[in-house]
Amino acid sequence: MRDADAVVLEERRARLGARLDREKRPHDLSRPMIAGSTVRYEMSARVQAMPCGGIGLIHELVRAIGLAERIDERVEVLKRHFPYHESDHVLSLAYNVLTGGTRLEDIERLRTDEAYLNTLGCERVPDPTTAGDFLRRFEAADVQALMDAINDVRVRVWKRQLSRQEKQLAIIDSDGTIAPTTGACKEGMDISYTGAWGYAPLVVSLANTQEVLFTKNRSGNRPSHDGAVEYMDAAIALVRRGAGAASSACGCAATRTSRSPATSTAGARTGWSSSLAWTVTRRS
Repeated sequence: MRDADAVVLEERRARLGARLDREKRPHDLSRPMIAGSTVRYEMSARVQAMPCGGIGLIHELVRAIGLAERIDERVEVLKRHFPYHESDHVLSLAYNVLTGGTRLEDIERLRTDEAYLNTLGCERVPDPTTAGDFLRRFEAADVQALMDAINDVRVRVWKRQLSRQEKQLAIIDSDGTIAPTTGACKEGMDISYTGAWGYAPLVVSLANTQEVLFTKNRSGNRPSHDGAVEYMDAAIALVRRGAGAASSACGCAATRTSRSPATSTAGARTGWSSSLAWTVTRRS
């Protein structure tokens, strides 16, 4: 940040602090505080603004770690790129969520925002209909390929950023969560133990950094541990890769820790909530 910009921000904070000071009361208490003022609107031909300015930094990170290239190498859903690649669709969907979108239709607000398109350095992004067609082409193998692409890049980041001490211990957590949906006829949805209609995806994460390593979508009426073994094994193999050469030289030991299921007075109506945690350490 430039010194001049820092001074401007500090002056703004000082003015705002003075306005919010509880000890300072307005002189005229006979009228409401929200009285209004003269407002002028100007159109700038050179400067553009958007409500999601941080998306530029996120995209710079994506470029720096080579995530888009790895997605295009791993994921093969489209027969032709006319004009979008797999990474264009994946990033467009992810950025839609990051900027507050909750459904495919919200992509339209981004693709009609010139400042957003200029920030990403693109002519256009997929429209909601095209994005929906891309998602419908996805099979379970494609989802796995996408997670593998992300994890390939994740391992490179771990090797580059984590210190030797941080690689000594990896705590992997596996649990189910409730993902309610507003749809009425979506494939696979079911009623959960909370009474919500939707899905109960399995989430396997690295507790040290709060990163989601794997996820598997499941029907809403499934126990938390269902299908966890396969992904726990994959997560252990993944963190071993991230430990680098020192891991293969020293070996790893895995210790399983299970959490006691939580119960309530409602008994079977509320069901059971359980999760598994594994601790992976390096043997010296």
